[in-house]
Formats: sequence, structure tokens, C-alpha cells
Amino acid sequence: MSQDVLTRETNRRQLQQIIAGLSDGVILLDPDQSILWANDAALAMHGVEQIGELGGNAKAYAKQFALRYRNNHLVPPDSYPINRLARGETFSDVLVEVTSDARTWVHRVHSLVLADNRGEPESLVLIMDDVTDWASAEQRFEKTFAANPAPAVICRLSDLRYIKVNPGFLEMTGYARDQVIGTSTYELDVLEQAENKELAKQRLREGATITQMQAQLRLADGGSKQVIVAGQPLELNDEACMLFSFVDMEARHKAEVALRQSEERFAKAFRLTPMPTLVCGASDQVVMDVNDAFLVTLAYSPEEVVGKTIAEIDFFHDKGARTRLFSALEKTGSLDRVDVRVRSKDNELIDCAVCADTVNIQDSPCYLLVMMDITERKRTELELVSAIEEVMKDASWFSRTLIEKLANVKNVNAPQLPSVSFTDLTARERDVLELICEGLADKEIATRLKLSTNTVRNHVATVYSKLDVHSRSEAIVWARERGLFSSAWRPKGQG
Repeated sequence: MSQDVLTRETNRRQLQQIIAGLSDGVILLDPDQSILWANDAALAMHGVEQIGELGGNAKAYAKQFALRYRNNHLVPPDSYPINRLARGETFSDVLVEVTSDARTWVHRVHSLVLADNRGEPESLVLIMDDVTDWASAEQRFEKTFAANPAPAVICRLSDLRYIKVNPGFLEMTGYARDQVIGTSTYELDVLEQAENKELAKQRLREGATITQMQAQLRLADGGSKQVIVAGQPLELNDEACMLFSFVDMEARHKAEVALRQSEERFAKAFRLTPMPTLVCGASDQVVMDVNDAFLVTLAYSPEEVVGKTIAEIDFFHDKGARTRLFSALEKTGSLDRVDVRVRSKDNELIDCAVCADTVNIQDSPCYLLVMMDITERKRTELELVSAIEEVMKDASWFSRTLIEKLANVKNVNAPQLPSVSFTDLTARERDVLELICEGLADKEIATRLKLSTNTVRNHVATVYSKLDVHSRSEAIVWARERGLFSSAWRPKGQG
């Protein structure tokens, strides 16, 4: 054996001894492509225990193990790292998935060619690092990043170029993937028109967290979109990066604009309506706002009304009516033309038909009350009713139809607050009311019921009190509105 051969064998044994205990996997190839040796780490990374299980040479290795690139494409046999090494190539950081017997590892591989003193290849070294755990974590990150509904991009801090983008960002902006990947933050500035752009840029240069802030994101079609942007530093493939995430605020922005416009229209209508109008809290009845018509009609100043409760202002003439009105409003949520009497600051009484509804202001339920002044109409009606009463004092000769038509002039055609029920009357009081509706006078009722005239008069007074009416015509209208005594409405002389 020549001295050169002995020297080469000695060097090889020494090299094997040095690398045997390394955590990196190492495979030695002879220049003739045969596998000479592998350390325990290399065997474990292939799921074998004996060197012979790696195959006798580079070609046998390629048949024994299936390799894929990280993009899941198969590695052609000629491009296997061991075959490239056998051809004397040097390379580094080649990532491949190695599969054998349904088990897969991820190797980061590089090569080393050792030459003799003549410069001829003496040993070919394949060095591999098991990065399966890292690749698995990266794969989970990739899946999470892609599945995240929040739009996001990742830029590399070394050159500020985007290296990853998820579907959410592409969908939101209208860009294609190749329009983003490789583009610099100067070309596609996600911090454009940010509310604190200079601070955000400084944090980006420092690789520090960028707190949430509003910004306008440029879209593929040349438009822009209101977003909330935030940046979180991270390491990806051992490189410092910045993850930008976004919240699309366009829908919220449009809703805010629409709400603002709606509020402006409401405020204008509220101010300009000629009828006294107020808004109060539903829970506490504290007045939040009143319009000019309210202040003029009731002679109050804003300071005397806003911020005080309805009870404190005390402009309802009848406290009971006020209580009934708000009780009905709480139960039904709205009221339509309820007659109430209000009192101005200078004690002028005003008859009003109140319409009310529940509205939400700043996410709080409120009551909107609109009061229509019907004082003149009431006065005219009362004068007419008085005239009717005067005529009807001796009007037994009137037909029931005519009495009904005359009495109905008093009806305002408006729903009233809940009042007494027919069942609240005693049996005798119901008989008296029925005979009143037939048009009988007190003496006739006394004869019909075999009572004294004074007793009938007492019953009539009690009926008036319970029904909250003040005349026979009002009692007739009350009964007619409730469909009582239908036989009493036929004109006299008809069966």
C-alpha cells in the first residue's frame, strides 16, 4: 500500500472519529459515489440502524428514499443532494423532505468536498441538520397565517420587502399575490396616511411593535380603504420580520357617516318642527333636548328644562294623566294623539294631542314626544257641545240617530289613555246608563225602574263621575264608542 493511500486512510479514520459524536448527520462518499460511512445521527435521520440500509452508493440511496422540496414538488433523482455531491458540487441550505416507510423528516443539507494535496477530491461529505420540528412549526404558522380571516402581510426587515401575504389581504385590496411578494414597503406603503405615521415608521426601522392606528390603505384599483393597522415583530426563517395585520373599517366608516348624516337630519327636523317637541330618557324621564317651539309655547328657557325630569318641570296639568301617559308609553313603546292638558310657565293651560315614540340615541332608549296644540279646536268643540246640551235639555222628540250625530261632534277621533271599564259600574248604574242612551229623561228613567227621581239623579251623578263625563251626550258617546246597548241606537219608532 502506498504512502498516499495510508495517509488518506489515516485522515479518513481521524475525520470519522471527530464527527462520529456530532449531532449533525454526516455521510461520507468515496469519489466513486459509494457510501463509505455515516454517523449515528445520519442513520437516525433516515430511520435506519446500519449503513447498508442507506444503499451502497448514491444511486441506490435515491431509490431507497423519496425526497420532496418544501413546496411539495418531487426532487428529481439527479438533483438529490447526495447525487449532486457525487458530482463534486458544493451547496448549502438545501431544504428537503425525506420519506421512508411512511415517516418523513425535514433535512437542511449542505456539502463539503475534501481534496488531497494534489487538489483531487479525496472525500465527499454530506452534512445534514434535522429541522423537522422547526418545519412542522413553520407549517402550522403557514396554515394559521393563510386561514386567518384578518388581512395580513409579512415584510423582511433587512430590505423591507414583503415575503408573505394571506388571502384576506389580497381579497381586501384587490392585489394579486405576485403584486405583493417581493414589493418593498416604499412601493406598497401599508402605513400610508396613518394617524401617527412617523412613529410607525420609526418602530418599523427599529423592529419594534407598532400599536394599532387608523390608516388609509391603497387599493389595486387606485382607490383607498379605511383600516386599522398594527405591526408585530417576529422571526421567520431566522430572519427578523414584521407582521402587519389589518382591520377593515370601511363598513364601519360608511355606517358612521350614514349615522352622522341621519343624526344631522334628525336634529334639523327636531329643531324646525313647528310643534313643541322634547326628547327624554326612557328610564329616568330626564329631558335631553327640546326644540324652539317647546320653549316658545311653554315659555321656558333651555336651562329650566334640559337636564331635569318631566316631574321636576311639572308642565303636565294633571299628574295622573302624566303617569298614565308614560305607563302606556312604557308598555306599548309608542302613542298616537293622546289628549292631555299642559301648563306653561306662566300658568296658561294648553290642550295638546301628544304623539310619542321610542328612539335610540347613543345606544340608549329615549322617548320622543311631539305635542300638537288643539286648544282652539277644543274651545270650538266645547262651545258646540254646550249648545247641544242646551238643546237636548228638552229633546225627547229628537231621534236617537240625530242625538248620536250631534253628540259625536265632540269626539276628537283620537285614542285616549286607558279609562274606566263598563264592568266598574254596578248593575243599577248600567241600567241607568242604558236608559240614558235611549234618550229618556230622569223622570222617565224613574218610572221605568220604579225608583224615585232623586235616586235616579244620584245614579246619574255616580255614572258621570265613574265615566269621567259631564253630560248626557258625553255619556252617550262613551257608550257608543264601546259598542254598548246596540239596540238603543235604532231611531225611535223602529222595531
